[in-house]
Amino acid sequence: MKIGCPKEIKPQEFRVGMTPIAAHEAVAHGHQVFIETGAGAGAGFDDATYVAAGAIILPTAAEVFATADMIVKVKEPQAAERKILREGQLLFTYLHLAPDPEQTHDLLASGATCIAYETVTDRNGGLPLLAPMSEVAGKLAPQVGAWTLQKANGGRGVLLGGVPGVGPAKVVVIGGGVVGTHAARVAAGMGADVTVLDMSLPRLRYLDDAFRNEFKTGYASKGNTAELIAQADMVVGAVLIPGAAAPKLISRAQLSTMKPGAALVDVAIDQGGCFETSRATTHADPIYEVDGIMHYCVANMPGAVARTSTIALGNATMPFMLALANKGWKQACADDPHLLNGLNVHAGQLTYAAVGAALGIDVVSPQTLIQ
Repeated sequence: MKIGCPKEIKPQEFRVGMTPIAAHEAVAHGHQVFIETGAGAGAGFDDATYVAAGAIILPTAAEVFATADMIVKVKEPQAAERKILREGQLLFTYLHLAPDPEQTHDLLASGATCIAYETVTDRNGGLPLLAPMSEVAGKLAPQVGAWTLQKANGGRGVLLGGVPGVGPAKVVVIGGGVVGTHAARVAAGMGADVTVLDMSLPRLRYLDDAFRNEFKTGYASKGNTAELIAQADMVVGAVLIPGAAAPKLISRAQLSTMKPGAALVDVAIDQGGCFETSRATTHADPIYEVDGIMHYCVANMPGAVARTSTIALGNATMPFMLALANKGWKQACADDPHLLNGLNVHAGQLTYAAVGAALGIDVVSPQTLIQ
C-alpha cells in the first residue's frame, strides 16, 4: 500500500502523523511511505531522518494526497485538504465530527473511508488512540491554567501552590477519566487544593483508593458542581462521551457565581466544549474573557509539546496503521471489532451513531459494510 503523511496545516499544529520509526516499520512490511517535505520539522524530525527510514519525500501535500492510498494525519483534515481527498481513499486521523457539520458533509461528499482515532476502542472499553493525547492534555491543563491565572493575562493573580502563610489555589476537575486524573495529579503536584468530580461511583472509589493523599473526590451532581465552582480559582473541563458532542456543564449564568478572574480550561473543546461560553482558540491567541472569567480553549493542546505528543501518538497508532496497510481497511476492521468502531465515514455514508445523533444525519451500521 502507498501510505502518505502530509504536513499539518491547522494553526500552530506542530505534530506529525507518522514518526520515522513508524515509516521504517511500514517500509519493512513492504509498503511505500510518502512524506511531505518538512512535515516532521515541528516535532524535531527532519526529511533526512525519514529518508533514512525508507520514506520518499514529496514537495507538496497535493502530491502526497494524489499518490497515497491511505493518508495518516494528526488533526482533522482542513477545508483545503478535504477538497483533495478522493473516492476510495482511506483517511486515518482524529476527526471529532460531532461538533463539526461542515467537515462531516465534506468527508461524506469526498467518497473517502475515514477512520477516527478518537472512536477506536480496546477490549477494556478504553480509547487507546485518544488516551495518549488525553494524558498529554491532562498534564498540560494545570500548566496552562496556572499561566491563565497570572494577573498579566487577566487572571486572579493566584499562585497555584501558594506560599507559606498564603493558601493554595482551589482547582476543580470535572471528569475523572484519563484527562481528569492526569490534570488532578499535576495540579496537586503543583501544590493546589484539588477536587475531582465524576458521576461514576466506581470511578470515584478507584480515584479515592489510588490517590487518597493527592486530591479529593466528589460526586458531580448539579448542586455539588455549582457549589464547588463558586469556590474555585480554576476549573478544568475533562468530560468525554466518545464520538459525541460534549455536555455543557457550566452555563453562562453560573459565571456570575465564580470568583472574578478565575480560569476555565476546556479540554473537551475538540468535541464542542463542556462550558456554554467555550469557543475554540489557538496557541497564538489562547485565552479570552467572558463576564470576568478567563477561558483557555485551545483545540489542539498537545500540539504545544509536539515532540512528546508525536512520539506518544505514533506508539499508539502504529499497530493499527500497519493492520490497515497490510490487510486493507475492510479486512482489518472485520478482524478487529475495536478498529471497526473507529469507522466514521465510508463512501458517502455516515457510520457512527453518536455523530449522526448530534448532526441529524442518517447512519448505516458499520457491520453491514464489512460483510
